[in-house]
Amino acid sequence: MAIAEQKQNGDCASAPQKTRSAGLALASLSLATLLSSLGTSIASVGLPSLMQAFGASFQSVQWVVLAYLLAITALIVSAGRLADMVGRRPLLLGGIALFTLASVLCGLAPTLWLLIAARAVQGLGAALMMALTLPFVAETVTKERTGSAMGLLGAMSAIGTTLGPSLGGLLIAGFGWRAIFLVNVPLGLLTFALASLALPARDKTAEAAQNSFDAIGTVLLALTLAAYALAMTLGRGHFGALNIGLLVAAGIGVVLFGVAQTKAKSPLIRLARLYDIRLSASLATNLVVATVMMATLVVAPFYLSRALGLNAAMVGVVLSTGPLVSALSALVAGRLTDRFGAHRMMVVGLFSLAVGTSLLSLAATKLGIASYTVPIAVTCFGYALFQTSNNAAVMSGVAAGERGVVSGLLNLLRNLGLITGASLMGAIFAAASTGERQSQDMLTSAAAAHGMQVTFQTATVLAVAALLLALLSTRAGGRLSVRQQPS
Repeated sequence: MAIAEQKQNGDCASAPQKTRSAGLALASLSLATLLSSLGTSIASVGLPSLMQAFGASFQSVQWVVLAYLLAITALIVSAGRLADMVGRRPLLLGGIALFTLASVLCGLAPTLWLLIAARAVQGLGAALMMALTLPFVAETVTKERTGSAMGLLGAMSAIGTTLGPSLGGLLIAGFGWRAIFLVNVPLGLLTFALASLALPARDKTAEAAQNSFDAIGTVLLALTLAAYALAMTLGRGHFGALNIGLLVAAGIGVVLFGVAQTKAKSPLIRLARLYDIRLSASLATNLVVATVMMATLVVAPFYLSRALGLNAAMVGVVLSTGPLVSALSALVAGRLTDRFGAHRMMVVGLFSLAVGTSLLSLAATKLGIASYTVPIAVTCFGYALFQTSNNAAVMSGVAAGERGVVSGLLNLLRNLGLITGASLMGAIFAAASTGERQSQDMLTSAAAAHGMQVTFQTATVLAVAALLLALLSTRAGGRLSVRQQPS
């Protein structure tokens, strides 16, 4: 009896310790998410300063942003797969360290091309962090709190996106462009210290050492994704022979990668895994939703400045509404997901997204700023609810040994959706506003409003398609579960 009491006391004493450890682990994962999103948004505001500092053209300095995004896009799936094989903790710590070191190199870079190279290395560190934060949530947080944890990570991502431009502007004004990279160093050191202290010391899910890494598949996938990303970003919305050639190369790369995966002993992506209806639908929906959300970033500034006549300062303030709503909504979305279920909240989120984009397509300029802020609040709430519930559903539905690569796929398709949306929605807006322009370079209020309407009509069609896909996959998944139950 004394032994039983001692054991019970020991369990009671260890419970707060486990809670604190999980809290510290979640804090480190949240900071890692913040760092990776901040690395994307904070650099964009520094491009004019970089043009002046290095005497370079916009086409040259834009590679400071592109190199980071390309590194993430091309390597994130490979990072997740490698972590599944050798263990997540050392790779996550390595990613944080690499990101922090690359931030130092960016801040000290004497030439533009060394800065771009350092940004590519920083992107590799960000790819490791982005691929591994979601799997670690499943390992450090109880299943009942997975939604809340995913919501917190979503909120930190939105905060990083929102904070980047304003923080970057203040740092450049006070200390020069190098400060926008060096600010990551103390944050990176803090993240590394917390992760070293709190994350599990051993990975129980790492695969056996005899499973070799798929180097051929990794190279093919990286080249394919890089070709597609470049095709969508080069030319600033004008498709030429180079863009078409890169798209053809990406298509050939997809075929070669598929063939390589069927022949590989230990493939980078087990293609048979994609036959899971719910997983495939979640990944595809993630791509479509990211494409839809990119319209708010590409089109909204023109609507606010041209159609509503707001000055630059007010445009910035109004544009912050969306990320702010996303950050606040993500925390609420986590609790809703835990309480009502991930798949149900995913459908609710997509419905809200479709309603919001439909309201944005009305673009009633006579309502003033409210014609944007009210619909964007509905849209971003739906987006936050979808992202949180979709991540929770996917990560809780895959085996522990596959969480890294599936997390990589989730982040990859989100990035590809953003890249596709920037090109597609920008092209739709340009085409829709052409007929209303007074001249080639003059975008009138009517042209901006009409472009906004057509673009978000397209976005609404895509949002409804994503909603239908989610409903069909949920129903099909339910029927499959019933069939598989023993009679």
